[in-house]
Amino acid sequence: MDTKILLENGTNELEVLEFILDDHSYGINVAKIREIIPYAEVTPVPNAHPSIEGIFMPRDTMITAIDLKNCLQRGKSEPTGLFIVTNFNKLDIAFHVDSVVGIHRVSWNDIIKPGSTISTSEDGISTGIIKMNEKLIIILDFEKIVSDINPETGLKTLEIDALGERSRNNIPILIAEDSVLLNKLICDSLKKAGYDNITHTENGQEAYNIIMDCKAKGTLDQNVKCIITDIEMPIMDGHRLTKLVRDDDDLKDIPIVIFSSLVNEEMRRKGEALGANAQLSKPEIGNLVKTVDSLVLNK
Repeated sequence: MDTKILLENGTNELEVLEFILDDHSYGINVAKIREIIPYAEVTPVPNAHPSIEGIFMPRDTMITAIDLKNCLQRGKSEPTGLFIVTNFNKLDIAFHVDSVVGIHRVSWNDIIKPGSTISTSEDGISTGIIKMNEKLIIILDFEKIVSDINPETGLKTLEIDALGERSRNNIPILIAEDSVLLNKLICDSLKKAGYDNITHTENGQEAYNIIMDCKAKGTLDQNVKCIITDIEMPIMDGHRLTKLVRDDDDLKDIPIVIFSSLVNEEMRRKGEALGANAQLSKPEIGNLVKTVDSLVLNK
């Protein structure tokens, strides 16, 4: 899906596709979507997870079909509806939904953090909520849904062990990542790789506040030598954070690594235009450490 927003840089906006499951509204970032197609017959996979419907091959590409209704503990889907075909974390996956409503352009600042407004079935797999008129659109954490089904698609933390024995250092690294689990895994992996001075935040705004506070105090060099940021985050996304840093003469030389499930061809071009030093897909935790090494060691 080619949309205008993919050509814009650092606006802190995203486009969300609203879709329906059992008369409830859910959302997915348009940047994750390759196409939307009518439900197609799938080939079942023996001994597969209950939420995997099977596989199919549109245009000679093998795609795994996931029953999103089953993931949300709402029973099993009928062989009707639509497949939302996605690409993130270098995976091609189709999510089975009832219908699609349309696309909404919103600011990350308007996305509400999940709370008591969501049901038990969505608890833990919602990244945010959009309130639109009298309707709530729940944005689902598709990366977590996939990693819960197949943990091998998550961060490959064993890659850190393969790096071998490493010396400790006090180089300050600032992380912006809204997932509590991923934030911890990234911090733990970096610490295991020798980086002892890590500050982690939940979104771009928190990270930017720290940067500006250090700038005001004249302590940037002691507190921020490298920034690692996700793209999708409430309040301020990683692209907006990158733009703000690069547009400030006092900050522009700080290395920035975008570490996100959304590093596809379109988003890579966007990150390059904004001035990111490196962009990695989230499973590549070993490469993240090597990239940070190249940017901050012996500098």
